[in-house]
Amino acid sequence: MRIIAGEHRGRALVAPGGQATRPTADRTRQALFNVLEHAPWGRSLSGARVADLFAGSGALGLEALSRGAEACLFADNDAAARAAIARNIAALKAEARCEIRAWDATRLPMVPGTAFNLVFLDPPYGKGFVLPTLARLRAGDWIAPAAILVVETGAGEAALVADGLESVDSRTWGAARVTFLRRG
Repeated sequence: MRIIAGEHRGRALVAPGGQATRPTADRTRQALFNVLEHAPWGRSLSGARVADLFAGSGALGLEALSRGAEACLFADNDAAARAAIARNIAALKAEARCEIRAWDATRLPMVPGTAFNLVFLDPPYGKGFVLPTLARLRAGDWIAPAAILVVETGAGEAALVADGLESVDSRTWGAARVTFLRRG
């Protein structure tokens, strides 16, 4: 696993050991960012405030930072995942732009301090974590106006419909379905 593009292009990333984390494949991450940056509804990553929830290795948030995002909040309730994220941040010397939290994304604090322009959700497939997390994000003012949310689910899971969020695109790459939502 590596950073695909930007200032840290080619840098290797570590993932937590075991089966608890399923990192997004490099090819899927590359395709996801191509859509995000080039779709008519997409956005520039330059200066974006990013939240990477169910962060695992932190690959999605770190890719966004490499491509110009201003800062990233990483949240994962697994200690091994947080340790891997910290190692990856240190390897990229990006500590000043990053924050790691031991949060269950389905129970996020109600006031984040700052709304995010780009939010990644990559929970374990088929566990029912997506809709409660989206509800918590909306209720807690985590999502900036016109923010993009990128939600990864299993390819066989039902299409994602969430109140207050418009589905602007959905793609299937291998075992993953990636749905792009926009706050109206």
